[in-house]
Amino acid sequence: MDQPIRLESRSERIRFIARYDRDGRAHELSLDRISDALATADGSIVWVGLFEPDEPLLFKMQVEFDLHPLAVEDAHKAHQRSKIERFGDTLFIVANTAQMVDGAIQYGETHLFLGRRFILGVRHGGSLSYAAARERCERNPEYLMHGTSMALYTVLDLIVDNFLPIVDHYEGVLDGLEEDILSSRYRRDTVIRLYRLRLDLTRLRLAVAPLEDILNTLMEFHGDLVKDDVRVYLRDVHDHVVRLKESVDTMRDNIGSAMTTNLSLVTVSQGDTMKRLAGWAGLLAVPTLITGWYGMNFAHMPELAWAGGYPLIIALTATVCVVLYRGLKKAGWL
Repeated sequence: MDQPIRLESRSERIRFIARYDRDGRAHELSLDRISDALATADGSIVWVGLFEPDEPLLFKMQVEFDLHPLAVEDAHKAHQRSKIERFGDTLFIVANTAQMVDGAIQYGETHLFLGRRFILGVRHGGSLSYAAARERCERNPEYLMHGTSMALYTVLDLIVDNFLPIVDHYEGVLDGLEEDILSSRYRRDTVIRLYRLRLDLTRLRLAVAPLEDILNTLMEFHGDLVKDDVRVYLRDVHDHVVRLKESVDTMRDNIGSAMTTNLSLVTVSQGDTMKRLAGWAGLLAVPTLITGWYGMNFAHMPELAWAGGYPLIIALTATVCVVLYRGLKKAGWL
């Protein structure tokens, strides 16, 4: 099989460009020959991958593929919401992407232009290479017999699969916080980590959820560009998106429950501490009250003239304290 030309050495913005025959064979292709390749009737498809292209390069793509200027403008500016639109015979899809870098999520976008005989991908920001999608088609030549819609499936499938390790990462982080969550000691950093984790999952959900609508649209409409044989594959990707969204929602709910549980345990622990302090304060109040009476230096105090008065008061104080201690202990206040 001929090797498609990869132009990283010539330009960091052009990551891939090739023409594929219906049997899956790849051929080198220059930018200036794209429109010529599409004008032939041999049934081949053109696949181009760009990374953060500048305006002149996108204008070149607009001319070669006859793209709508509004879609090209969106692909250049990026920072678009996930969506699917149709301009004439071309589908324009915007999908949010993400990848883990040093333990943090970096978000990006992928803009896909799909025609009957071409697929153009434009990546921005945090996004892994789609070389694996192309290699998958090259290993399975029968894929390209289904046309560009099968190439679109491999890219969307890879986009969704790239979210899986991120979700697994956050599940591990949440499991690692379980001990701190169930601790009765108040730890400010635990609450902060849970709050930030919830924010990260909320943003992750905003990146994943729109893919469900995009895939639903591809499965139900645009039959001239998306073949029926490919829709069963898209349904599989749709199922993965639904599971991802449910996993993220479950973790968000668990984090909310974890924050409530942690604060409840801390509150209960603080309440137990306050009860113990109140119990000991009650015990100390008895001798304090009695000794306070006898410290007022009145001339006529009970039992002052009796020799056994002092031991009697000590015994009475001790008895009251013991009875009160046993009562508080039985009530769980000590």
